[in-house]
Amino acid sequence: MHTRNDIAKATRTKMITLLNARLADMVDLRQHLKQAHWNVKGPNFIGLHKLFDEIASEAADYADEIAERAVQLGGEAEGTTRMVAAASSLEEFPSELASGSAFVDAVADRIAATAKAARKAADTADKAGDLGTSDMFVDVVRGLDKYLWFVEAHNHSEN
Repeated sequence: MHTRNDIAKATRTKMITLLNARLADMVDLRQHLKQAHWNVKGPNFIGLHKLFDEIASEAADYADEIAERAVQLGGEAEGTTRMVAAASSLEEFPSELASGSAFVDAVADRIAATAKAARKAADTADKAGDLGTSDMFVDVVRGLDKYLWFVEAHNHSEN
């Protein structure tokens, strides 16, 4: 798509690819969180059920920002279920988890992996001179780090 954005076309193309890779992770993370939200059990059920849903909502908002940034740079957001399944770097969410603690660990692993990839994306965008994309990913990292803290706190006394 034509745009008057003054970022060089080669940089925009690179950023669109980067954005779509992180979009896949974020959409997948949201679905992992919903899976945990729907299936968590145990004594901390209600707290975890609500927390996982809150984070899923934030992940959906982050996905929207990432997708819109790709389009702002003249690209296309690649966020269908099949596109996401083919492109996500997250490990599959484990099935048949038995305890709230196991759900916490699975969710924490995926939030941490998504934050790590977003951190790298922020650095890559900064080095490419795309401050808008870098700044957006910094915000994503800040939010994911906060939610990772919230989730990890549930198993703190157990580790």
